[in-house]
Amino acid sequence: MTGDVFEGGCQCGAVRYRTRGAPMVAAICHCSMCRRAHAAPAVGWAMFQQSQVVFTGALLREFASSEEARRGFCGACGTQISFTASFLPGLIDIALGSLDEPEAIVPQLHYWHSRHLGWAEFADGLPRYPELPPFDED
Repeated sequence: MTGDVFEGGCQCGAVRYRTRGAPMVAAICHCSMCRRAHAAPAVGWAMFQQSQVVFTGALLREFASSEEARRGFCGACGTQISFTASFLPGLIDIALGSLDEPEAIVPQLHYWHSRHLGWAEFADGLPRYPELPPFDED
């Protein structure tokens, strides 16, 4: 699936991006930091190699949400777009809701499910991990 191209951007259209190739994984995060950053009960992410993602238009602004993590957003409208972290070198998460066609990438699992909100249950049958899922060390 290396021919996959996904495009997206912020609500006002100032920030745009294009990805090439399939994401490494797509997941729904239930951690409190993602929930707070997006003001949502959970956040869908697609993880790519940073080399697969090209941003165009306005530059992303960044917020250091912790010592090891940075969240990219549009400086004009505030739309949350990306997540990078020192513990995920060379990788970038793109918020599924920022895709032009958000149904094009379907989540495969839930992580940080130990922090999920009891009133926000997903009836999808996907695997659930109490924290981060195991990563292959290939």
